[in-house]
Amino acid sequence: MRIRAERDELADVFSRANRAVGVRPAQPILQGVLCETRGTTLQVTGTDLEVTIRTMAEVDVKEEGSVVIPARLASEAIRKMPAGAVELESDDGEVHIIGKGPKFSLRELPVQDFPDLGEPDLGDGVQVSGDALTSAIAQVGVAASTDAARPVLTGILFEPADRGLRLVATDSYRLAVRELEGVETGTEGLVPARGLRELARTVGADAVTFAIGGREAVFGSTRGSMTLRLIEGTFPNYRQLLPESYPNQFTVDREVLIEALGRASLVAEDHIPVRLRLMEGGAEMSVTRQDVGGETEHLPGRYAGEDVVIAFNPRYLTDGVSAIASEQVVLQVLDGLKPAVIRGADDDAFTYLLMPVRI
Repeated sequence: MRIRAERDELADVFSRANRAVGVRPAQPILQGVLCETRGTTLQVTGTDLEVTIRTMAEVDVKEEGSVVIPARLASEAIRKMPAGAVELESDDGEVHIIGKGPKFSLRELPVQDFPDLGEPDLGDGVQVSGDALTSAIAQVGVAASTDAARPVLTGILFEPADRGLRLVATDSYRLAVRELEGVETGTEGLVPARGLRELARTVGADAVTFAIGGREAVFGSTRGSMTLRLIEGTFPNYRQLLPESYPNQFTVDREVLIEALGRASLVAEDHIPVRLRLMEGGAEMSVTRQDVGGETEHLPGRYAGEDVVIAFNPRYLTDGVSAIASEQVVLQVLDGLKPAVIRGADDDAFTYLLMPVRI
């Protein structure tokens, strides 16, 4: 194989494929990316067998072929080349990366050892706005668990809903639900949040097509494709956690609340709750840490309901408020012991439910 392309385009296609390569892969061959020429296109594929990313770039193909190159080393070598054209050529078990002056020679990995991943199937796919999809994933992704011991909670549930597509994630302490209106899909699947977080930086584009099959989900665009192996297991029955109505509601400016939480977090840690006393005229936020001190301030806002004292993990509360796009946030509570809901004042497409901390 021998190709020629501009450094920045080549660096981009390698770095995007590299995001699927694990730090400590189960097989040595998975340390590499598969480079293949198809006509005038270079396709670079990285995988850890759970996440597969295929990226593409138009290049000047001098000689067709395929080669597996050490992923991170090749990506960094290309990125550090001088600006301008860069050549990649394979010769006698080595891949040469040649720029205007520098030249790297990297040992090839055996192509025959690279897993046969098949072609991504988007035949029954649904096209959506790339910005809308990645925004929805970012909103609900904050509630997905990172605990590998509970794999079902590390995914984002894609399921059909009355209004279109619903995305759901929970780590058992908080729950995030996002509706994408008008996106009609007849199938559902539990998609790894770890891979979905890479969507915007790898194959994200103005339009993205996705399809969910029996074992995997595929997302594709003009920039390439991402294939994610679905998580097996039953997702929790989250609907039972969402009360039909809340008698107590506090409305506050989003930025005011985020800034106040930032100040409170200077004193608090994850295990130190932030306490809210909800009352007419707003709320009093306070945090006390025995070995450090405390912080108290008044949050102006509109409150309707009975006086309530409720406490939250400050990071979880900040995550939920930050995920809301509206200028004003509505905090809905039943009492100090039951889950509370956070929504945008003018947007009911996103719901964030948070368990309180007992005080």
